[in-house]
Amino acid sequence: MTLKVLGMSIVVAGLLFSGCANTQPETNTPATTLSAPTAHVNGLIEKFKLENVDYTYTKAAIGNGTRSGAKAILIDARPNPKYLAGTIPSSLNIPDTQIDKYIGQLDKVAKDKEIIVFCGGWDCEKSPIVAGHLKSKGFTNVKLYQAGEPEWATKNYLEVGTPVVEAALKKNSALLIDARPYAKTLAESIPGALYMNDEELDKLSGRFPVDKTTPIITFCGGYECHKSHVVANKLKELGYTKVSVYAGGLPAWKEAKLQTTAGAKKEVATTDAPKKDVFVDGVKLGVDEGSVDGEWYKAGILSGKVPANVAIIDVRSPAEFANGHLKGAINLEAGKMSAADIAAKLPKGKVAIINCSTGGRAMEARTKLKDAKFDVSKVLYFDANIKCDNANKCEIKVNEPLG
Repeated sequence: MTLKVLGMSIVVAGLLFSGCANTQPETNTPATTLSAPTAHVNGLIEKFKLENVDYTYTKAAIGNGTRSGAKAILIDARPNPKYLAGTIPSSLNIPDTQIDKYIGQLDKVAKDKEIIVFCGGWDCEKSPIVAGHLKSKGFTNVKLYQAGEPEWATKNYLEVGTPVVEAALKKNSALLIDARPYAKTLAESIPGALYMNDEELDKLSGRFPVDKTTPIITFCGGYECHKSHVVANKLKELGYTKVSVYAGGLPAWKEAKLQTTAGAKKEVATTDAPKKDVFVDGVKLGVDEGSVDGEWYKAGILSGKVPANVAIIDVRSPAEFANGHLKGAINLEAGKMSAADIAAKLPKGKVAIINCSTGGRAMEARTKLKDAKFDVSKVLYFDANIKCDNANKCEIKVNEPLG
């Protein structure tokens, strides 16, 4: 075990001081000098009566980079391998040659929801073909970003898939940054990843590589986790030129059954007495300090039987909250609030259970209150991946305890 940890340290140190290999994770982006659609593509745009939007419009539409934080749904019409190699953040993939296979992703999307389709640039016919098909299916607010991935890649960071990260790890060709809270990184991460939480960037900025051309891939707790995007934006602001986000994060890495840093679970002797359930005002506590029992709380949410003395606190941004949330939740964007402001807005006389989209921000909000010496005996966090639609119908996957 000691040798493994030492090996990881050497890998990270080598990345920091040598600048890694000067190779960006491949995006297979074709070079282009066009600045307007070709005659063929323009014909398709006119046929389907499509509006073309620019980079600035598209950037505003993706919000904080997560799927729940985006104002519009972005669709990458290129083949899946191209999509995985590098796409615009928050995008879904509907290849023009496999529309029927992939269009199910939009089954729960309102027909008037804004959708922006893109592909490989001005001469790429795939985006107008997919956009036209979506309009034929009744979607009424479909637009094009015809400059597409090639233009985006010159101005902003890309989102990459598991194959890119796996290849980078094998080749030692990129620095991986885990943007989740330290407790989560310590419990389990991608091997060789460097801890750099989004809320401690100024304190940890000395860990950034000296070479601004170092390929860097940030990740956190999945597609709804914005922390990796915050770090990526900071890196771009500082002048790093080869930044990408692994939006699937640790959940996607584990789903692919790839190795993590998690050690063997401690075996409990069969003679040990089972732990007794602990409750605070009728709320079952979780294994980790400050957490609610995830499965107990999930069952209450899905059955509509959350105790009346529980205040559901959602600490995501207002935009994320508006796109879907747990029923009855109160929105407090804790990341932009002081501990005193958070404490003042928590309902009095209730057990406050804090959630976000992946558990990280919820944990940090409680920690902020605790570090500021506020009483957190009736403030708990819900460590779970939560995805809700506009009708507030939610899918919940409880995360494994850290301890």
